Amino acid sequence: MSKFERQRAVTVRDIAARKGKEPVVCLTAYTALVAQLLDQHVDLLLVGDSVGMVIHGLPNTVGVTMEMMILHGQAVMRGAPQACVVVDMPFGSYEASKEHAMANAVRLMQETGCAAVKLEGGAEMAPTIEFLVKRGIPVMGHVGLQPQSVNMHGYAAKGRKREEWDGIIADAQAVAEAGAFATVVEAVAADLGAELTAAVPNVTIGIGASAACDGQILVTEDMIGLFASTPTFVKRYAEWGSAIDEAAANYASEVKARRFPAEEHTYSMRD
Repeated sequence: MSKFERQRAVTVRDIAARKGKEPVVCLTAYTALVAQLLDQHVDLLLVGDSVGMVIHGLPNTVGVTMEMMILHGQAVMRGAPQACVVVDMPFGSYEASKEHAMANAVRLMQETGCAAVKLEGGAEMAPTIEFLVKRGIPVMGHVGLQPQSVNMHGYAAKGRKREEWDGIIADAQAVAEAGAFATVVEAVAADLGAELTAAVPNVTIGIGASAACDGQILVTEDMIGLFASTPTFVKRYAEWGSAIDEAAANYASEVKARRFPAEEHTYSMRD
């Protein structure tokens, strides 16, 4: 069934049921306008903590706060009546204890109305995921490259050496067994992405993890070419960055030459 034929919003259960079936289409969104533009084309919108870099100009995701995630989660929910909306739990909001994670997950869901939360980590986070799921919080996991751990591990792709595979697959299995309905698999060797997807019962969402995953996600601003450079795993489906640059240059030129505003852009007197 196409997105245009849907009679209701996509749910977490709908996403979970797509294991091994039609790939799940996911993109990021941080604003109501972008969410509105994407909503009819995707199954899932992720309000990622990548908002820190994409919107706020931060060097990485570590500085993202709960308040930022709530603000952008609320905006996306206003623009996405159909897609399943998942909101990232930012760095420091879930690691201290299961109870701390629960309090922040509840806050995210109550204040945004999102369908689920996402958190990073493998086997070490499985007890927290299980704790949340058993208390009614749908959770999406995240293994492979984990941006919140950039200060420890950097941005290098994972699993390009065979000896790394067992640990990454074990992480994905632990997350699935803990009850995560889906797991983002980021920047791993293509062969590992395929083997990991076959090894877990939940839906895998790849970002640089091969077409063998059960779905795919990209940062929208990467996908539409807003940045001068993009990661290896990104395909640019548009070049909005150069289009915006050209439009701004034309606007500046016309303002300086007093060609804008022209008569059709002004208001005439009324009798």
